[in-house]
Amino acid sequence: MDLTPVLDGFAVVAEPANLLYCLLGVVIGMLVGVLPGLGPAATIAILLPLTFGIEPVTAIIMLAGIFYGAQYGGTITSVLLKLPGEASSVVTVFDGHAMAKQGRAGTALGIAAIGSFVGGTVSIVALSLLAPLVAGFALDFGPPEYTALALLGILLVATVSSGNRLKALIAACLGLLLATVGRDGFTAAERFTFDNLSLADGLDFVPIAMGLFGLGEILYNLEQRHRAAQAPATVANAWPSRADLKQSSGAIGRGSVLGFVLGILPGGGATLSSLAAYAVEKRRAKDPGRFGKGAVEGVAGPESANNAAATSSFIPLLTLGIPANATMAVIFGALLIQGVSPGPQLVSEDPELFWGVVNSMYLGNILLLIMSIPLVGLFVKILRVRATVLAPITVLITLIGVYTVNNDVFDIVLVIAFGALGYLMKKLGFDPGPLVLAFVLGSLLEESLRRSLLIFDGNPGGFFTRPISGVLLVAFVLVAAWPVVRARQRRSRERSSASTRV
Repeated sequence: MDLTPVLDGFAVVAEPANLLYCLLGVVIGMLVGVLPGLGPAATIAILLPLTFGIEPVTAIIMLAGIFYGAQYGGTITSVLLKLPGEASSVVTVFDGHAMAKQGRAGTALGIAAIGSFVGGTVSIVALSLLAPLVAGFALDFGPPEYTALALLGILLVATVSSGNRLKALIAACLGLLLATVGRDGFTAAERFTFDNLSLADGLDFVPIAMGLFGLGEILYNLEQRHRAAQAPATVANAWPSRADLKQSSGAIGRGSVLGFVLGILPGGGATLSSLAAYAVEKRRAKDPGRFGKGAVEGVAGPESANNAAATSSFIPLLTLGIPANATMAVIFGALLIQGVSPGPQLVSEDPELFWGVVNSMYLGNILLLIMSIPLVGLFVKILRVRATVLAPITVLITLIGVYTVNNDVFDIVLVIAFGALGYLMKKLGFDPGPLVLAFVLGSLLEESLRRSLLIFDGNPGGFFTRPISGVLLVAFVLVAAWPVVRARQRRSRERSSASTRV
């Protein structure tokens, strides 16, 4: 492996502007994690227009910092207030807040900071080693392979992600439908434009993301903010004891590896990784009854896993051009807006951007470790700011930001429309993530599918004559069939248990 591009990447990170924006990104990320409900996807979507005047590598360094910084920020409220700022911090509530009630809030936050640092660093090292290999492998991808990969990605998001699978599939189908709006790339025929010239070139990603994740989340969170505020727990000594470190070291190691693997999978991400890590630690424990009552492994494992997953999510994005989760889809949009095309050629054609972003994560994780405890008091004070003050400011920034993209009032109309759609989806239990991912992958899927059919003279069986696309399609069938098989097994067990009782 040629280390010259890697070393050049460190030189890119050392530039003053990149150092500043890396710091800014992780601070904003921590702040976003502290504020319940906003989330990194919404924040990145809102900040997209502000990155236009920034160099591409600088902009992506900042947006990446927001993503992995938010994973730790959510821990602060989970431990102190029993209020997860991020979905990936939900399981941290179980043992983290229990430790806080025992007067060990500082220990919980310290273990979370160390676990986050180790998990993120392990994942960055693995990313540095594996990403070039994945990119080299991806050079063998043609239209059939990208068709199968896009299909598998959309299905995995709908079936692996948490929540109702049917609703996730419906949301993904809606995203695919929205991706067809505009002129047909092959025939130039207009589709679903309703004779509106503003829709002739298709729907722009920015208004959709800012509407669903920005305005929609704000409207929904305002409605949910009727809960009474809790008094934050007192933070004492934040450095864990030697016994705590020894007890949590295995959980940190297992969570780091598990998070890295699950973060690569479409639909995996930080939330699924933290849930899986918690389940693993509880199953391995000699006394599972400790979990939920202040077990330090219940904080160490999930926190290591969600940060490792946040980093490894960049592998399919940067090397294949496939976003693994909703936040990666927004960063994918940011890359396209900056004129950067993620994919297998990125490592060789733009090594400064690739290695600059990857190496900035080393610095970002060190900054998070240094700042995590000193800034806790500040973030707890921010929690006391009324939502009626924060929400109007955020909405104003969102609308101004989306207008500056194309200087088009129609984009504001789209943001409002998708904001209303995002609010209704949250109310009805639909996750907007599959919709956005399917929208991003929809154009790739349609173009690759039609090119593939031209290559195979209209014969769909041609996909199975190519090794990579054939394997991916077999995986697609297995993932699609798995829920049906499990449901039948469950019904069979229920019938057998019922007959046994009789």
